Amino acid sequence: MRTIIRVLGVAVALAASTSMAAAATVELNFWDQVWGPAPYAQRAQALVEEFNKSQSEIKVTYRSVPWANWYETYVTAIASGSAPDISTGAGFQAVQFYSMDAILPVDDLVAQMESDGTAKDFAPGTLDAMKYDGHYVGLPWAIDLRSLFYRKDVLDAAGQKVPTTWSELRAVAKAVTKDGTYGLVSSGDSTGMHWILAAMVNNGGGLFDADRKPNLTGDKSLEALDFLSGFVSDGSLNPASTGYTNDDARGSFFAGKAAFYLSSPATADQAGTDKDKIGVVPPLTSPSGQKGTISWINNIMIYKQTQHPEETLRFLRWWSDHQKVLWTEGKAGGIPARLSYQADDFFTQNDQLSFVIKTYLPVIKPMSASAGGTFPELNEIDGDGFMMSLMQKIWQGQPVKDAVGPAQEHLSEIMSQ
Repeated sequence: MRTIIRVLGVAVALAASTSMAAAATVELNFWDQVWGPAPYAQRAQALVEEFNKSQSEIKVTYRSVPWANWYETYVTAIASGSAPDISTGAGFQAVQFYSMDAILPVDDLVAQMESDGTAKDFAPGTLDAMKYDGHYVGLPWAIDLRSLFYRKDVLDAAGQKVPTTWSELRAVAKAVTKDGTYGLVSSGDSTGMHWILAAMVNNGGGLFDADRKPNLTGDKSLEALDFLSGFVSDGSLNPASTGYTNDDARGSFFAGKAAFYLSSPATADQAGTDKDKIGVVPPLTSPSGQKGTISWINNIMIYKQTQHPEETLRFLRWWSDHQKVLWTEGKAGGIPARLSYQADDFFTQNDQLSFVIKTYLPVIKPMSASAGGTFPELNEIDGDGFMMSLMQKIWQGQPVKDAVGPAQEHLSEIMSQ
């Protein structure tokens, strides 16, 4: 009888101990956008598991979030009280959600990184891009930008050289278009819309003027839209582009059915055995004499709904210090915000990526160019879809003057809310 009681007592004590240990484990939810091909989410999931195994106080659950309806996904989660503890997201997601009182500033973490010298490892301007209303609303992790790729074999077959200006690009695109091969392939989804942003900032225009007023109808912006429309009138654009998804457009480019394709820096690495047939067009000189392309500073943010801010900050610091594998193994699409990661052999020995870092990074411009800075409306503009509609109309051959009016009006509505 004593033996039975003693055994039961030990069992109860062990159960209580296990229960206390379980209660002591903080559980966090991490939502992460799809930043690359299939290996990305797989490697990100594995990296979360590595963090979980590295300590016993915190357990992070990983969720891969697709870009389709991403804006609605987060807004709904915040409104329903089911936001994650931490997430990556669109370039201006943190600042808009901060304005909605949904984001927890990471000032203390940035101060810690400044104190131990880590802050110097962030590329110039990336930390500043996270600052709004006197607070750091997120931590930068990647620089997303759009660079122009070309098929060496398509240009060689037509006896064409790599263009350096807008006029040369249009001429080369027209010269290679024949027998089912086009000068340009794009898509009718959000990635196709990046042609508008890239061309406008390349020409010194953009969504806004210096006073932050909508400027789609400004001279330099209209000149950029007319430039894009020219590919349609020349017959150089694959006419299926409007109905294409980005996967369709990329597949056409990889198959050698188009000479030029605008995409993220790691595009060539997804081309398999055709990688060496793909080159990067140097930043083009626009009619205004400027060079430039669109960029976003992708960030990680912490939500105010978290019940464990200290533990979430701890995970965020660990993630920032260990995320190089998201590129080297996960094939993430952007360029790391950390300079030490950019210096890795994975980038320096990759012809396409190293060329993008050397030539495109110095001329990148944000969606807020020419206005400068960051503001909440940018996130709604990024996820609203009206710019995508404008791109579709242009790719369908509608006159620019007819297509741009509704877009300018909608942009004004967003900015006046």
